[in-house]
Amino acid sequence: MGEATTLRRTPLHAAHLALGARMVPFAGWAMPVQYRGIMEEHLAVRSRAGLFDVSHMGEILVEGPGALETLQRLLTNDVGRLRVGQGLYSPMCAPHGGILDDLTAFRVGEERYLLVVNAATTAKDLAWVADHADRAVVRDLSSEVALLALQGPAAEAILSQLTPVPLARLRPFDAVPRTTVADRPAFLSRTGYTGEDGFEIGPAWEDAPPVWEALLAAGQPLGLQPAGLGARDTLRLEAGFMLYGSDIDETTTPLEAPLGWTVKWEKGDFIGRAALLAQRERGVERRLVGFTLAERAIARHGFPILRDGATVGRVTSGTFSPTLQRSIGLGYVAVAHAEPGTPLAVEIRGRPVPGEVTRLPFYRRPKVERPVGAER
Repeated sequence: MGEATTLRRTPLHAAHLALGARMVPFAGWAMPVQYRGIMEEHLAVRSRAGLFDVSHMGEILVEGPGALETLQRLLTNDVGRLRVGQGLYSPMCAPHGGILDDLTAFRVGEERYLLVVNAATTAKDLAWVADHADRAVVRDLSSEVALLALQGPAAEAILSQLTPVPLARLRPFDAVPRTTVADRPAFLSRTGYTGEDGFEIGPAWEDAPPVWEALLAAGQPLGLQPAGLGARDTLRLEAGFMLYGSDIDETTTPLEAPLGWTVKWEKGDFIGRAALLAQRERGVERRLVGFTLAERAIARHGFPILRDGATVGRVTSGTFSPTLQRSIGLGYVAVAHAEPGTPLAVEIRGRPVPGEVTRLPFYRRPKVERPVGAER
């Protein structure tokens, strides 16, 4: 009982209870894992739309004349290429090359950047950024800004009813630092963690309930459903997205995970660059790969991955894919066994379940023709 009383609550806690959500502890927060059911919510996002409360995520503002220089030193990706209203995904590494967190960085002003970081690492990230800030002011906005994720093929049609932003003009990772949603001031970006089109909306903490209710009302005719952490996890895994703390952490590097594309060597020095360069030159010994299994059995975190009876790696994430109707997972394997099509097995309840390495992502959303006038 003591643990339950210490859990933090998002501003939508009462709304979740009213919708009959099953609440669970997650990264120190009381969060909805499901409403009607994980499968139903997952399929709603793939076919129509789902609305997630992700207010447990952290928001860190970095501003001032040294903001860009600070972030160029902290992140592996090239923040210098961002115009105001653009964002990017990036790992943030330790000197040894291990991943301290993976985050999204948005340029929200000439010398202002917003970092959206993982809930479990917010305090650690805040301290790390503050310790390395040079001529920059670092502020924690996590208790001031809520975050809602509207995801799915109908997301644009739903949100367009509630904001003056011409959404068709926004490309993935574009952002509008200041606008309104349901007549409330909000940050808005075309981002998500599901593999579908969608938006993340950041109203003030106290404005989250009316924005949530307005989105549900606007989306009801289009089949919008509230969705919990359970569907968020199965959706992100189908899309091949990594979960910090399971698939990547301080013991893994961007070169071992399929994140080499985020390491911009040419931008100059950054924390972890020397270690990553040395790893690149000697070659990685393991890689994070996707795999599918021939049976419905689910591969859990830590299960051994086998090749010809010998352990060659470990599972980091696994689930039964509602979209593909087969068991999928991620895991690190010795580099000799990382090629797509390589046969392997996962030891589940004492027996090897056959499968093979599969190219990521497992699921890619169908391409949709953009309406005339959507281009810039």
